[in-house]
Amino acid sequence: MTAEHRRLEEARTQDVPWKKWGPYLSERQWGTVREDYSEGGDAWNYFSHDQARSRAYRWGEDGLAGISDDRQLLCFALALWNGKDTILKERLFGLTNSEGNHGEDVKEYYFYLDSTPTHSYMKYLYKYPQSAYPYSDLVETNRRRSRHDLEYELLDTGVFDRDRYFDVFVEYAKASPEDILIQITVCNRGPDPAALHVLPTVWFRRVWSSHDNAPRPVLRQADPPNAGGVIRASHPDIGERFFSCEAGGTLLFTENETNAERLFHRSNRTPYVKDGIGRYLVHGRRDAVNPANEGTKVSVDYTLTVGAGESRTLRLRLSDVAPAEDAREGPFGAGFDSVLEARRHEADEFYASVIPASLDPDAANVMRQALAGMLWSKQFYYYDVDKWLREHGADPFKPRRRAAPRNDHWHHMYNANVLSMPDKWEYPWYAAWDLAFHVLALTLVDEEFGKQQLDLMLGASYLHPSGQIPAYEWNFGDVNPPVHAWATIFTYRLEKMRRGHGDLEWLERSFHKLLLNFTWWVNRKDRAGQNAFEGGFLGLDNIGVFDRSAPLPTGGYLEQADGTAWMALFCMNMAEIAVELPGYGEMCLKFVEHFLWIASAMVHAGEDTGMWDEDDGFFYDVLRLPDGRSERLKVRSMVGLLPLCAVTAFDGELREKYPEVYHRFRRFLEARPELTAFIHDPGKPGCAGRRLASVLNETRLRRVLATMLDEKEFLSRYGIRSLSRYHAEHPYVFRAGGREYRVSYLPAESDTGMFGGNSNWRGPIWMPVNGLIVRALLQYYSYYGDDFTVECPTGSGRNMTLYQVAEEIARRLASLFLRDDHGRRPVYGDTRKFQEDPHWRDHLLFYEHFHGDNGAGLGASHQTGWTGIIARMLHLFATTTAEQVRELGKLAAIVEAEPPPKEVARVEATPRTAR
Repeated sequence: MTAEHRRLEEARTQDVPWKKWGPYLSERQWGTVREDYSEGGDAWNYFSHDQARSRAYRWGEDGLAGISDDRQLLCFALALWNGKDTILKERLFGLTNSEGNHGEDVKEYYFYLDSTPTHSYMKYLYKYPQSAYPYSDLVETNRRRSRHDLEYELLDTGVFDRDRYFDVFVEYAKASPEDILIQITVCNRGPDPAALHVLPTVWFRRVWSSHDNAPRPVLRQADPPNAGGVIRASHPDIGERFFSCEAGGTLLFTENETNAERLFHRSNRTPYVKDGIGRYLVHGRRDAVNPANEGTKVSVDYTLTVGAGESRTLRLRLSDVAPAEDAREGPFGAGFDSVLEARRHEADEFYASVIPASLDPDAANVMRQALAGMLWSKQFYYYDVDKWLREHGADPFKPRRRAAPRNDHWHHMYNANVLSMPDKWEYPWYAAWDLAFHVLALTLVDEEFGKQQLDLMLGASYLHPSGQIPAYEWNFGDVNPPVHAWATIFTYRLEKMRRGHGDLEWLERSFHKLLLNFTWWVNRKDRAGQNAFEGGFLGLDNIGVFDRSAPLPTGGYLEQADGTAWMALFCMNMAEIAVELPGYGEMCLKFVEHFLWIASAMVHAGEDTGMWDEDDGFFYDVLRLPDGRSERLKVRSMVGLLPLCAVTAFDGELREKYPEVYHRFRRFLEARPELTAFIHDPGKPGCAGRRLASVLNETRLRRVLATMLDEKEFLSRYGIRSLSRYHAEHPYVFRAGGREYRVSYLPAESDTGMFGGNSNWRGPIWMPVNGLIVRALLQYYSYYGDDFTVECPTGSGRNMTLYQVAEEIARRLASLFLRDDHGRRPVYGDTRKFQEDPHWRDHLLFYEHFHGDNGAGLGASHQTGWTGIIARMLHLFATTTAEQVRELGKLAAIVEAEPPPKEVARVEATPRTAR
């Protein structure tokens, strides 16, 4: 057990607060729903980046490379000023949804280089130009570009030419749970000496104005020790903290209060406001900071001149203990450097136990940075929807209420937790189906946090009373794919493998809440009661012919192949959970039977139009028109591949634990042969006596795989595309109401404004659904074994087992980030700076999705959230062999790099191998 593992165990079993402080600060609070008090719900324009420096937030805080406590009461972040910008660099800048030609887009270069799960060590890099930051150029040039043009990036502006920029590294190391060492290293990459103001900043989240009679916290200069300065932070909830600063800085105090004079032309309540430090430095307003050296926000101004190619280092410390006055034992004595070096070493030691030794250094770096990005993407998320609605005059229990701009039926929600975010700038709010994929990667390093994240979505302050899981803050009532049960059983089995036993109490608690969610789906999303589900949005943005969240222009409704496949998988996951829980055999039978009804409905709809197209050998959505007619919408997309993923191999637990229930299931099958006539026969034994629950029988499976593995269709050099390349030359066209609706292959950015236009499911490669396909192939392989082979790629003459196909897809996905034979990383496309510069080329960004043909990163540049599952794939195929999958079945999908304890191996492995 490494030192970091011991900290995790102390946090889990002894409540030692190793996770109390972490990267829980948002990177964008402005432009969010929580801060929107506009009439029409125009969040982006109501609270802009320009206002953010002057306007106090209502629900959270943001900052650069920031940390906070787990309630975001006391915050620390970095601010910078190069002497040329018109504002301080206190937060990341980016384009709003209306400014970017492909939607919202952060226009900065920053990297999450390292983090342990307790945040005992973290490292962050921000690249800051030495010339004036081109705010107006970025906005105006992107506004002029169309959706058919490339985005105009910060590198395109020329501000990094001749390497005239600073690399600013921020490192954190915990000497104890409440004692945080901070080191800032500034490197001048340019050819000449350059000046920089480095402003480490501490402030309180503004809670005093929103709570009646709430005591006001305060920051004051304390008596300094022998060198530097000390700020005493006093807060009624968290007590006292001491922020120690190395000598050479000037303390600048102000208040975290709105500058109403600047924004609204009203008098300020205090002369010292949120942007006071910026006004003092940038505009020379000496009266803008408090000469009494107290307030609710303070920066330490270090004015540095850094020589060409040189570095300067600053040290700070945030602690619950007042610093010693003895310089040798003070905050920056010999112990500072030794603790920092120890935490670096312990981080290396921890990741050496996580990252398989068989991975080469480049792959190990990709995996480590992917996990670091996952851990840095945690954020304290605070949103009391009932209070927010009342503040809008939309109290659901008051007469003559105003119409709510959104989330009108979610007044029960009170969210105040640390959550895994998709991206703390573009998506600084949780999304339910994203979160399920986050857990796959997070459980590699912190199972407890993964379980807690899944718990939250099912808690009373998140789950709707109807049973619906909230989607995301822009519309909690939208519908995300039901993948929560899948993530739950995955997490349970991982813990069972590692510890020799799983948390049955947690699993049972989750199962009961998931039953509510399942019932909501069945009652609300199966309009005709035919086990064919509509679903609606389902997270795939513009993948369909129509906006699937809106009423159809034809009238009628869609029966969705992906929605129905998700429900089939949901059934299987619930059955898997029920098998694990003592006394739940009846529930297992219920879900297996429900799966059969859904699977049968997908493939065969009797006399009606079903989703399976026998001529094409593919699944499509079905449009049901008001006059009773129906039509398949023949778009070859991920919608039609997801039924492939509705598969689970069973190892015989039901037969062993509940023989009577199993016999009843056999009688059910015998009485209803029509249910299995068109799908895989679940009673047919396969490899090691396993049974397979699958929508596809062997014949149809081969047909779908032939399409999926065709490089002229779905198979790219870098994974499985979201739309077939077939539609490049054969667009799908649908005409209704005098309009033409067209779906063409778009391997890069979207050319429509659907769902903001910043995401595109009409060609690019998306990591989460590729992960589902890899998981499905391993399930099929554990049943069919080595006797089942297919051509991969289709038409190549090269036959592979399904394990080899899964491994090949994972290899292609990993190649997005790995250097190729020419030393290039496909994720960075033709951007020479990232491909060639030694200070850029090994820093990874994990984009939202990837170009369907060349692999270049697209969409949100820091959506490590679900793209971080590349870490799980690298780990899986480095630690699992085909033989293990064949012999151990589904357990092989969660094998760890190190072998389990002997008693676990005896209980888990031997009986399954024998069977």
